[in-house]
This record gives sequence, C-alpha cells and structure tokens, in this order.
Amino acid sequence: MSAPKKGALTDTEKELLQVIAAGNVQEASRLLGCKDVRVNCLDEYGMTPLMHAAYKGKADMCKLLLQHGADVNCNEHEHGYTALMFAGLSGKTEITRMMLDAGAETDVVNSVGRTAAQMAAFVGQHDCVTVINNFFSRKRLDYYTKPQGLEKEPKLPPKLAGPLHKIIMTTNLNPVKMVMLIKENPLLLDVEALEKCHKVMELICEKCVKQQDMNEVLAMKMHYISCVLQKCGSFLKDQQDKLEGLIKSLLKGRDSDGFPVFQEKFLRECIRKFPYCDATLLQQLVRSIAPVEMGNDPTALSVLTQAITGQVGFMDAEFCTTCGEKGAEKRCSICKMVIYCNQDCQKLHWFTHKKVCKKLQEQRQKHESDSAKRLEKQAKELEEKKASEETSNAMEDLSIEQREVTSMSDTLIKTESAEPIPINAD
Repeated sequence: MSAPKKGALTDTEKELLQVIAAGNVQEASRLLGCKDVRVNCLDEYGMTPLMHAAYKGKADMCKLLLQHGADVNCNEHEHGYTALMFAGLSGKTEITRMMLDAGAETDVVNSVGRTAAQMAAFVGQHDCVTVINNFFSRKRLDYYTKPQGLEKEPKLPPKLAGPLHKIIMTTNLNPVKMVMLIKENPLLLDVEALEKCHKVMELICEKCVKQQDMNEVLAMKMHYISCVLQKCGSFLKDQQDKLEGLIKSLLKGRDSDGFPVFQEKFLRECIRKFPYCDATLLQQLVRSIAPVEMGNDPTALSVLTQAITGQVGFMDAEFCTTCGEKGAEKRCSICKMVIYCNQDCQKLHWFTHKKVCKKLQEQRQKHESDSAKRLEKQAKELEEKKASEETSNAMEDLSIEQREVTSMSDTLIKTESAEPIPINAD
C-alpha cells in the first residue's frame, strides 16, 4: 500500500491536526471516526497526526492515535524524522516509552544520520535517551515463557515475566535499588525463581552478543542483572533473611569516609565476569575503572551507568545516597552532606552513616569556613585594587593638570619675551 501524498489533506484531516494541537482528545476521537480521515495522513512536511501529538507532548492523544492504528514507524517526514524522534525531542519519557511499546524502531536515522536517542541527547533530553537505550520489549521476554522445541516447560514461568521485566526496564542501576525491587515482589523471593530468572538473563545476554546487529550495551545490562539475581539467590539460600542483610552489605561504608567498599567490589566483579572478553564495551569499562582506587572517581557504578544509560555524570540532579533514585531532596540534618529520596532510605543508611556523619559535618564546616575566608580575601583584594586604581587615576589626572599648567606657563613666557609688533604710523 502506497504512502499518502504529502499535503493532500481533507478539510476534516486539517481540523484533526488543529484539534491535536489544542489537545482535545474527545473531539479527536470523534474526527477519527469520520470516513474522510486517515490516521496516517501527511501534512506538507510529511508529518503524521502521531508525529504532531508526540512533538507537542500530548500523551493521551498519542494513545488514542495508536489505538486507531497510527503507524509508529512512518518515515515520510521531509527530514526523515519518526514519531520516536519527535517523542525524544519533546522530552516526555511517557510518550517515548509509549512509542517503544508500540514497536518503534530505535536504529532508524534521519537525513543527517542521527537516531532518536542521538537527537534527544543533542537537545539535552537525557531522560528520554535513557528510556530509549534501556528499552526491552515485553514481547521479547515473553518468548521464554513458552516451551520451545522439545521443551516440556518454559524456561521462565509466565508469572515471573512481569516482575522480571520491571527490573529489566529500570534505569536506576544502583544494586541496592535492584535488590529492593526484588525484595518488593514476593514471587521473586524464592531461590528457584531467582535461578530461573538468572538463567534467562544469561540467555538474553548471549543472544544480544551473537545476533547479527550485536548490542553490547544491552548485553552488559542483562549480564549485570543476572549477577544481581544470582547474588540475591545465593544470599537467600544461605541467610534466608529476606535480603535485608544483602542490602546492608551493599550500603556498609568504610570507616574513614563511608565509601561502600563491598558495593564497589561487587560491581567490579560483575563487570569482570562479563563472558565476552573481546567486547569493545567491556574493554572500555575495564580501562576506566582498573587504574582507579576505591573511593575515587569514577566509581564502578558511575562508569557502568554511563555506559548503559548514556547519562554522563550526575548532571544537575541529586541522587539518593541509599538507592540512587534521581531527584532526592532530603538531606541529613547533621552533616548536610548526604541526601535521600525519603525517610525510609535515610533510616536504612543510618547504621553506617552515623560512623562518619560527625566527620563529614566537620569537613563541611571547614570547607564553608575556608570558602568564607577565601571570599573575604578576594573582596579585600578587589577593594584594594579598586582603591589603587582610583589613586592611580587621581595621580594621572594630577599629572595631566600639571602638564597643562606647565604648557600654559611656557606659552605665556614665550609670549612675554617675543619682540613687540611694530605699529605703522600714518
């Protein structure tokens, strides 16, 4: 079936685009029921109604258009933009995820060779970049919930697909957060269930590496998740304390500065165990963290997060010291040096933070004092410089006046000593 002609819109289709811009979902639903309205019609630039809705950040409108059969991968735009690209440009993670769930292709490039993730990154929409780079469709996971070939049972019980997919889709790679997600779901608090999930993650990791279009980033993420699942399974088998002990181990800080040494060792070990030694990403990760002493930047978590999510550093956001969630705002009232997303995370971290809280407070006070002294010194130097400049300017003005007086005096002397001008007598 040939694509609609650009700009050949009916009056009702033109009205639909206006309604989409206004965000009137009810009216759009009525218009989509009209016979002369094509859900994939193209305006003069090759934009479909779905592209318009995605770019304008209208989530409900996007949902309605997709329900009516909108083509999420239409590529008739004059510059090769897709609905996913427009979603990324809008900065709306909900719409970006909606396009991906609807089957949007992530590797399509526009007229200048940029993918949707690259376009979103170019305009600073890093959250959308993270969603795109971490997307894994539920359909791909559901494949393992059905017996394949001669199998009598599936590799993954269907009831575990939902909880496991939630972990796969998380963009917070902090191991504490991942253990929390496992701990929250009773279906995963079982050694056998965790072992099955672990093996499925290994299979997906292998598939990502061996497929025609190798995806090292996704493979590394699946491997990392498998390591976390395996660690939880081993811990439950030995301790049977509902993972509280594992969380405390991951949070326990070094006495000197509170740095979570066990967490750093665990993450480094996860990276080291990546089974495909020739992978370029693995070599980059190893080069980044191998020469760094524990406690210095970059940490294994920051390097792994940057590699998998595409986010560089911490940007302008604050992250919870306990679980790594973005947007944390609650600071320790004593030292004011650590931040949490809620009181539960603060309580969970207190057992180790209390050892260094006073020391951090003293460091902060010393830093503030030194900063105040430095600012005071700078202000004093600036004041002295200003005074010096004013004195210099005054001296220069005086010198100019002296030169003018001298010049006038010389002129007067010359005038007085000159011969008198003869007067012609009649």
